Amino acid sequence: MYELKTLLPQFDIKLPTCMYHLKNVSLAADSLASGSSTSASTSASTSSCDDTASVAARQEKVLKQLEDLKAQLGQIRAGLGVCGKTFQHTTAFQNGGLKEVPLQDVVINGHPNFIPYALLALKNAWRDLYTIDVKTFTHSTMADIGPAAREFEANLAKVPVNPALPKISVTLIWKNCEHTEMISSPTMYVPIYGEVNIIRYLGRVGPAQYRYEGSPLCNEIDLVLDICYQLLRCNTHKTQVAMVRLLDKRLQKQQYFGGAQMSVADIGVYSSLIRMPAVTEKDLTPALVAWRKRAKLVVQI
Repeated sequence: MYELKTLLPQFDIKLPTCMYHLKNVSLAADSLASGSSTSASTSASTSSCDDTASVAARQEKVLKQLEDLKAQLGQIRAGLGVCGKTFQHTTAFQNGGLKEVPLQDVVINGHPNFIPYALLALKNAWRDLYTIDVKTFTHSTMADIGPAAREFEANLAKVPVNPALPKISVTLIWKNCEHTEMISSPTMYVPIYGEVNIIRYLGRVGPAQYRYEGSPLCNEIDLVLDICYQLLRCNTHKTQVAMVRLLDKRLQKQQYFGGAQMSVADIGVYSSLIRMPAVTEKDLTPALVAWRKRAKLVVQI
């Protein structure tokens, strides 16, 4: 082999004295340094055993100190009267581990011709669980909101606001807009379009009984809400009846679209049918007629 000259000059490197000195436990390195494989192997194995024993001893000491600290914290909790549980399940844990933050007031822009009846339905259905405080205003683009919207405002005002319950404040602005839209962020204009998607949002932040993401029927509820979205965009009576038949298939023999209990899917279907006056009771199947009577007792519309 050719011998190569050192390109860099030799420097005397002074190691800092404030660092720990690690012992060399490599058998190969010790054998090369001593020149004797037998003696190096023996000394390396002995050194390795000593180092392992010292690490184990330090670990036992640290664990003992942690146990003593845990006992001291337990005594402090007992003296202060604080719950002694080391882990408490929060609402975020019950909601699939999602991190929950204080809710901001939301703004909904809606046209009087497309009244978001879901707000009134949810306010009545959650009367004893959660409070939706709705305040209405009229934008300058609307000269008159009409009798239906005024009746809707009056019905909203009839539902009392319980300050003892969790609350979300909703500002409904009657506006000359094409789609019902909700603004959930006060710092950025990121609208949520469509009443069905607003129902999904409120279902996520509302009472735990109506949060369906952890339910086995999660996909079924989403599918029913998607059918409601399509129903509101049907242009002919024939297509509307076709969507109603799809809803009847999803209901099957259940009492509600979410099973044995009311869910946000029922809110979406009930509100959508109110907004479709062309769909009369003659277009509904007997199962949907019976479901509508049960749902009316809850939503009170």
